[in-house]
Amino acid sequence: MADWIKALANFVAHSLLAMILLTASAQAQSLFERLVLPGDLTSSHSELQKDCANCHDDFKKGAQVGLCLDCHKDVSGDLKAASGFHGRSAEAQASECDHCHTDHKGRDFQIALLDRETFDHDQTDFRLDGAHMRVACENCHQSSEPFRKAASQCFDCHRNEDRHDGKLGNDCANCHKSTGWADVSTFDHSKTDFPLTNAHKTVSCAVCHAGEAFEDLPVKCVGCHRIQDVHEDRFGAKCETCHVNTKWSEVRFDHGLDTDFRLEGAHKTAQCNDCHAENVFKHPQGSDCASCHRPDDTHRGELGINCADCHSSSGWLKDVYFDHDFTDFPLIGQHRVVPCEGCHIDTTFQIAQSDCVSCHTSDDAHRSKLGPECETCHNPNGWAFWLFDHNAQTRFSLTGAHAAQKCENCHAQPVNDRPLLSRSCLSCHRSDDVHKGTFGAQCSACHSTATFKGARLK
Repeated sequence: MADWIKALANFVAHSLLAMILLTASAQAQSLFERLVLPGDLTSSHSELQKDCANCHDDFKKGAQVGLCLDCHKDVSGDLKAASGFHGRSAEAQASECDHCHTDHKGRDFQIALLDRETFDHDQTDFRLDGAHMRVACENCHQSSEPFRKAASQCFDCHRNEDRHDGKLGNDCANCHKSTGWADVSTFDHSKTDFPLTNAHKTVSCAVCHAGEAFEDLPVKCVGCHRIQDVHEDRFGAKCETCHVNTKWSEVRFDHGLDTDFRLEGAHKTAQCNDCHAENVFKHPQGSDCASCHRPDDTHRGELGINCADCHSSSGWLKDVYFDHDFTDFPLIGQHRVVPCEGCHIDTTFQIAQSDCVSCHTSDDAHRSKLGPECETCHNPNGWAFWLFDHNAQTRFSLTGAHAAQKCENCHAQPVNDRPLLSRSCLSCHRSDDVHKGTFGAQCSACHSTATFKGARLK
């Protein structure tokens, strides 16, 4: 029991001695460091002064930079990313930290030395140009904040000058120049969903962006041009079908491609409203000729609505043509040069008569004695040209003196109404019969057709 107690006493004694020796050594080291300390650290590093190992590695001067960057991680990140002042400055990259940031100069010493007159701001992430070059450092760099934390976005400094109330976002440089907030450059509208072309380029922004509205604006023509739509929205929103953006009043419409009615002849020069009254385009009064030309129809609708059968698009009264051969009365000979009105009195066409006497009563030298079938003798080459072959067309051949007789001498009545009842000689020569019927009706037994006077006996 006594040995155990003795051993415990020895252990405690040795432990106390070790602690005394270690404390003495630490105190000795602390005393040594205090003796060789070149000066107090700056106020920002004051907590590190308790132990030199915080910034120094004994006998390893090169390790000091690594210890600095272990604390100043933001600077370490700039060096790796080649950004910020330390990452962009070639001098900062090639120098030790203590080359610029000398410490042990006292609590009030400014370890981050900066000559504001000679500092090159181009070596930072925010290059000064334009009006920024004349701005005092304090306007952007607050005294309570590190320089690296100064605002770099336009909106951070110019928020109070943004009359758009943030509707255009924070990238003020899209329109404003660094030469002055009031210097506004032309916004590149081609980067939006509505590129500006032709007349749209000269329109003031406020015309389309009323009330500084820039988002969710209409991009269809009617969004801005509804007040100019004389069609009152009857054609919908596709104004570009006819209108061009060089000028609203300039209209381009291919009637031949975009409709079923190609414009030809005089139709090309007609005004839209001539056919499309009151700007009605989708459902005009009709595409047939009569829809527009009813007042010009001297036929009063008797010939139907297919005016194009006679009239051409070059002009209502110009180049009028009708192929009469497709009717029941083809025109031949002199009939071809007769004006339509010569047969169609009062431009009545459908009920026009086709028999000769309906037009040639005044020309009938026979005074209707030969009936209405003038074509039996006459032909369309001319009323004076006629021919009737009595020998071929009848059963009574004309010979001798008969050939020189006028038709009326035998045909006292119209042949169609009262044809000859007999071909006997006495039917015409009874007054010449000196025999007074004694020898019967066959005068040809003695007399010849050369002359009734004189006889020949067989």
